[in-house]
Amino acid sequence: MRILIRFSGEITIKKRRTRARFLERLASNVQDALQTVGAPFALQKERSRLLVETDSPRALETLSRVFGVQTLSVVERRSVTTLDDIVKVGTELYKETVAGRRFAVRARRLASGKSFSFSSLDIERELGAALAPSAAGVDLEHPQVTIFVEVHSSGADFFTEKIFGPGGLPLGTAGRSLALLSGGFDSAVASWLMLKRGVELEYLFCRLGGSLHEHGALRVAKVLADRWSYGSFPKLYTLDFEPVVAHLQERVEPRLWQVILKRLMYRAAENLAKRFHLIGIVTGESIGQVSSQTLQNLAVISQASELPVWRPLLGLNKDEIIARARHIGTYEYSATVAEYCAILPKHPATAASLKAVLAEEEKLDMGVLERAVANMRAYDLRRMELGAYEAPALEIEEIPEGAVVIDLRSPQSYRAWHYPGALYKDFLTALKEYPSWERDKVYVLYCEVGLKSAHLAEKMRRDGFQAFHFKGGWPKLVQYALERDLVPPEILPSSAWA
Repeated sequence: MRILIRFSGEITIKKRRTRARFLERLASNVQDALQTVGAPFALQKERSRLLVETDSPRALETLSRVFGVQTLSVVERRSVTTLDDIVKVGTELYKETVAGRRFAVRARRLASGKSFSFSSLDIERELGAALAPSAAGVDLEHPQVTIFVEVHSSGADFFTEKIFGPGGLPLGTAGRSLALLSGGFDSAVASWLMLKRGVELEYLFCRLGGSLHEHGALRVAKVLADRWSYGSFPKLYTLDFEPVVAHLQERVEPRLWQVILKRLMYRAAENLAKRFHLIGIVTGESIGQVSSQTLQNLAVISQASELPVWRPLLGLNKDEIIARARHIGTYEYSATVAEYCAILPKHPATAASLKAVLAEEEKLDMGVLERAVANMRAYDLRRMELGAYEAPALEIEEIPEGAVVIDLRSPQSYRAWHYPGALYKDFLTALKEYPSWERDKVYVLYCEVGLKSAHLAEKMRRDGFQAFHFKGGWPKLVQYALERDLVPPEILPSSAWA
């Protein structure tokens, strides 16, 4: 199988020396991609494209995820010199393909006109006329089959399909940066967009909700590394931010929690970026999406770091971000991570002043942040096996008889409907008081998406409790209750899902 790789148009317009450097890196990234999936191959560099010869069924799909690749085609390359040769080969190859179908012929000459005595239009007319008797007709607007012919100095390539790659610039041609990765939809898509522009990334995850939270982010980072980072070997650095959050909540006015937490994350990111000589910090912030992402709050948050902050999602809607996450392959994992909601105050500031924020930060002991950075953990994403880092067995899919069931959602949601017999506990209160709970009980915890409940269950396990969180959070618990006729029909379908 011969795969023809066409470059992104942005590469072809570069000056000769820059273009040569970009194409050298693209060829190197292509080789890394094929070696990663164990595909034997031969790579040939041509003037305006690359040609890969391989018998691997995985090669085509893998190459469609290499940045800098605009389109790919599986081609039949033939040594032809005359128009008659082209028509003869094209007829042999595609007579059966066009049988009973509407078709079109598209031809290009990639060498100078002096090399040929015929034009692209001549190819289209003559080959079209030769194939027409077998087909249902010629349709230049909406053909069922398109026959492509590209003529070059050494012959011609024949193919019927162009598969789109991601385009952009070859990874590694635009510098290196650090991405703040939450595990949710936004930061993953922001990272992908920077990779597309040729920027190599390292990742930083600030863990707020226990090892399950970290495991979710790790799975998202693994997709970005394994599927989209050919030519690079990124690392994910994780920091235990639970002590930072606890300290923040003790000292800082609640309405400023979100803004100051983001500033502390920026400071941690700046520390790592400077240590590893990375240019700037990548975030998934989008204007107005949440309270901390108003223009005023973003301006205040940005001033926590001397480094530039890259925000490729600023103008995107959430539905656009989610659609891109599906394409990238991170959607499934990000959907289970969601935003950690345990530090969302009831009335967050939407227009925080820098003066007020700095005054609140004066109350903090920054040694807590320094210790978090000093104890960071690193994952070599492409070289690691994810199975070696499985999340702890905290999940449960049924409520055991006699279990103490605890609802960690909002009071309003609890009042709308809760699992029969479930107790309401504010999450922050539960974190403080659980050591005084009875230790001979089995506890099943649930919350909106499963992060708070998993976090608390993990802490309780460490202290010797038999604690679980309900797998899938509130939506799965409602489904479980419905199957057992435990949900009164008069409150469905809306209020039970609050």
